[in-house]
Amino acid sequence: MTALLPNVSVPGCTSVLLATTDGPFNLTAAQAGVGPGQSLAPLCTVCCCGFLNRTFAVVFMVSLAFAIVVGNVVTLTVFVQTRQSRTPQGYLKVSLAIADMMVGVLVVPFSVYTEISLMVTSAPPNWFQGSSVSPASSNSLGEIVRPWQPCMLIGPVFAGCTFVSISTIFLMTLERSVAILRPLHKDALVTRRRTLFLILLSWTASFLLALAPLIFSSNFTLEYNQCSRMCNYAPLLFRGQLPSDANILLLFPAFDFTLLGATLAVNIVSFTSIRRYSQKRKLLSEGSLHDGGGGGGGCPHRPSFSDIKAAKTIGILTFAFTASFSPIAVFVLGNVVGYTWCNFSFFAFWILTGNSCCNVIIYSVRDHRFRKGVNLLFQRDQSPPHSEKT
Repeated sequence: MTALLPNVSVPGCTSVLLATTDGPFNLTAAQAGVGPGQSLAPLCTVCCCGFLNRTFAVVFMVSLAFAIVVGNVVTLTVFVQTRQSRTPQGYLKVSLAIADMMVGVLVVPFSVYTEISLMVTSAPPNWFQGSSVSPASSNSLGEIVRPWQPCMLIGPVFAGCTFVSISTIFLMTLERSVAILRPLHKDALVTRRRTLFLILLSWTASFLLALAPLIFSSNFTLEYNQCSRMCNYAPLLFRGQLPSDANILLLFPAFDFTLLGATLAVNIVSFTSIRRYSQKRKLLSEGSLHDGGGGGGGCPHRPSFSDIKAAKTIGILTFAFTASFSPIAVFVLGNVVGYTWCNFSFFAFWILTGNSCCNVIIYSVRDHRFRKGVNLLFQRDQSPPHSEKT
């Protein structure tokens, strides 16, 4: 397996174009009716065709966009108006909410617009997969150049926001691990200035990585994929052959799996420490372990209950993101063995997108300060009676 699968492109966290030179998808541009500099469109399947299917998809997308925007607006409002939330952990949660809200404001509505356009018009838009409305042209150097279209913005935004979410969850896990393992040094190590710098670095690096295929190569384009129903990276074919630098897209899954693996490792270390501390405290309460003078059953620098609960909450956030990312991992493995899985790709990508509205649910269940802030937020809209004011 030495090449990439034409047009089985995955945005952001999973932009992997996998293929084989000896697999069932080794089609040429001539066989598919695609000219040089254009991408190869897969066959239309049940997930992509039919007015009724598109209608259901649009309803789902609109509902998801509404849930993402409303949930994250509430989250941002609570953290901005609550003074107790102006901590390094609070800033990281704001960064995560902004990334999620951008998905609901830009990425999902664009998919809705494209699906409605395909329903009401006969000709696909110029950003649709395999569309010949906007053909490629050559520049003075002989390189293939395609005109700008909206997917050139939407695709990197989705990719960048996904990378920001992964890196922010990793930073939140590190912040909680310091609070658990080194509680006395937490305020010295985790400062607001350092946190804001890491947030800025996370956003910059994430969007530079999302734009890497366009910055370092002219052999890629972004188009609306009819299977995932999102803007995906796709290589430009030259005489039916993939470009030599197509492997640059492997940077995306490498980044994702590295950060998720590091996050899992840090969580394991933190929860092992929490379990050890809980066992010592239980033995101390039963009188089986003498307090060595430092308190906490041999744990002189014990973490606070709020730090432990916050670590568990972030662990749940990590689990939720990993669970939403798992279908994408299965999809990538399927591409390795030579399957396109058009129907499955739709569910895989939109399960990952749906994770953008899960954080507010987790905060509402786990964080009592967040619940209190939501209650205060909605109570402010209800002005008290005149007698109470007096």
